Amino acid sequence: MIIRNARVFDGVNAKTQDNVDVLIEGSHVVGVSSAPVAGDASDGVIEIDARGRFLMPGLSDAHVHLMGNANSMMEFLQGPTGALYGNTIAEAKRMLLRGFTTVRDMGGDTAPVKSLIDRGVFEGPRIFPSQAMISQTSGHADFSFVYDVPEEFGGAPSRTEDIHFTRVADGVPRVLAAVREQLKMGASQIKLTLGGGAASMYDPLNTLQYTPDEVRAAVQAATDYGTYVATHVYTPAGIARALDAGVTSIEHGHLADEATIALIAEKGAWLSMQPFAEDDHHYPDPVRAAKNTEICHGTDEVYGWARQHGVKTAWGTDLLLEPQSAPRQSVMAARLGDFYSNAEALTMLTSGNAALFELAGERNTYRGAKLGVIAEGAWADLILVDGDPIADLSLIADPDTNFALIVKSGQIVKNEA
Repeated sequence: MIIRNARVFDGVNAKTQDNVDVLIEGSHVVGVSSAPVAGDASDGVIEIDARGRFLMPGLSDAHVHLMGNANSMMEFLQGPTGALYGNTIAEAKRMLLRGFTTVRDMGGDTAPVKSLIDRGVFEGPRIFPSQAMISQTSGHADFSFVYDVPEEFGGAPSRTEDIHFTRVADGVPRVLAAVREQLKMGASQIKLTLGGGAASMYDPLNTLQYTPDEVRAAVQAATDYGTYVATHVYTPAGIARALDAGVTSIEHGHLADEATIALIAEKGAWLSMQPFAEDDHHYPDPVRAAKNTEICHGTDEVYGWARQHGVKTAWGTDLLLEPQSAPRQSVMAARLGDFYSNAEALTMLTSGNAALFELAGERNTYRGAKLGVIAEGAWADLILVDGDPIADLSLIADPDTNFALIVKSGQIVKNEA
């Protein structure tokens, strides 16, 4: 395939290059040239004239819950297991049509879905699965009912553990087993919950979850497998505990103070942040709604401190258990422009997130080529945009209208060019 006469944003440099031809062979970009690339349609070459339009790498999301995005809480607790996976596969296709060609899944049994997509059975983004979110009893990922007896006292696993959405593990031996279980099932990285959250039932935001020894055990088990731990946590005390134990990626962090953000930079860790607005999630329960409000109000300051201290920052959505809200992924991507320049936002949405994903080392099954860039040897994941997102980032909020061409692994997903 040759995409001719494109204005190329390569995912790294803010300055675009005009009149560029991009040559794709198989699943990879093999040439990016300001001179015309030779090609003959009679030899089976597909030629697409970009007509000077904006060509960029596929988008990425560093914090999705693909299964959680596709199913409601009632479907999780009462729905047939097959329907959960069917909804997940359908949402994967919709996510790809929004231009998201790579995602890091932060809780859910998505390794089987990833395998089917990678084999070409279904269409969807590349997935870096974490498998089940690992939580202590009464922690953020404990979805058992209050009257259920904990496993530690002989109770049965909850429904969300049965479907590998969560794993409750208390004490160092069980944490080690839980981490190793997720790696055995195909996790690229490990997701641990170290503090309260808005979506969970039992834990105020200020709770500290998991002891230092438990967190260090999880980090050791992940490191031994050549990968890293990411932690759900909002507060300064929780973030400090995570960093002290060697956690690589802080997920959320909205209630941090400036000293804590500076500590993230000092440790060389990542801040995987979400530009939350209060209406991104809907909580009829006033307690959870109040927690959501508190989280959202911390967003502006934390982004400012992250920029000031040079923190490595990734972008994600964390939409969960409200399938009707899934399309807000595109709106939240455009909202990143409220905190960064449009070029900085596009870089984070492409090569920036990819740098975090690639820390999975040999657990990264896509390591044969670069993600998030348009360059020779990179994966051929591309979007042709009607308009210039560097001038107007809101264009990416409406992919149905503004994305004329979507290519993933050299395969055309959408073509209105």
